[in-house]
Amino acid sequence: MFELSQLEQLLAFARYGTLSAAAEHLHLSQPALSRSMRRLEEDLSVPLFTHAKNKIAFNENGELAVKYAEQIVREACEMKTNLLAAERARHTIFVGSCAPAPLWTLLPHLSALYPDMTITSEIRGLDTLKEKLLDKTYQLIVLPYPIEEAGFSCQEIGEEHLCFTLPPAHPLAHKTSLHLADLNGETMLLRPNLGFWFDLVKKAMPDTNFLIQDENAFDELVRFSVLPTFVTDLSLQRIGAPEGRVVIPIEDEAVNIHYYCCYEKNTLPKLTKLLHDGNK
Repeated sequence: MFELSQLEQLLAFARYGTLSAAAEHLHLSQPALSRSMRRLEEDLSVPLFTHAKNKIAFNENGELAVKYAEQIVREACEMKTNLLAAERARHTIFVGSCAPAPLWTLLPHLSALYPDMTITSEIRGLDTLKEKLLDKTYQLIVLPYPIEEAGFSCQEIGEEHLCFTLPPAHPLAHKTSLHLADLNGETMLLRPNLGFWFDLVKKAMPDTNFLIQDENAFDELVRFSVLPTFVTDLSLQRIGAPEGRVVIPIEDEAVNIHYYCCYEKNTLPKLTKLLHDGNK
């Protein structure tokens, strides 16, 4: 019986057009690839190629075999992906979030609900989060909007509001509120790994020079710098206001965020109950 690797080699030949190019892509010698294709013909009991001097090409059987090979290799890859996801789901809850703050409370809740599971998290872009929820890489994601599709559970789990922090000598430090546009064009310090927040403020402040600083150095730089920064109400609750800074709320509706915990229905029953009870 033929092997999956032979079908992958067949597809490489279909893609690259010559044995030498396919062999180079597969990191095989050309004679080794030729022998493998001959064995595939023997295993299938039909010729797949027409032979000319120093060249082979697919015959009708070969062209049909390529279509079957594409389907078989695709389904084999899906099988491996789904089996790995199922195995991981039995032992790990992999959480993807659009921002750091929702994880501060969500991860302890999950650890308490599922003490025998490993809880792993990362911050990714919005498109990647949904894509990886659909392919079962993530069992749960946090988005700034709900997924409006059948088969998913989405519950609001909190909100977050963005503020500026300014040194007292800044010309706008006396304001009680500001808009993002008010500081567009200035230079600002940013923390790394802000998730979707970075894309949001970058789009709203296209003329601003954002200096992304190492997490370990950020607080020290803020203390001695005159450059504006951002902070959120959740961060203020967690670690307090930056020393020597004026905190000014931002009025733009786009920076007043509601977070939603989204996952496929029936995958996390304990969490479903917690969220349902918490919203009564």
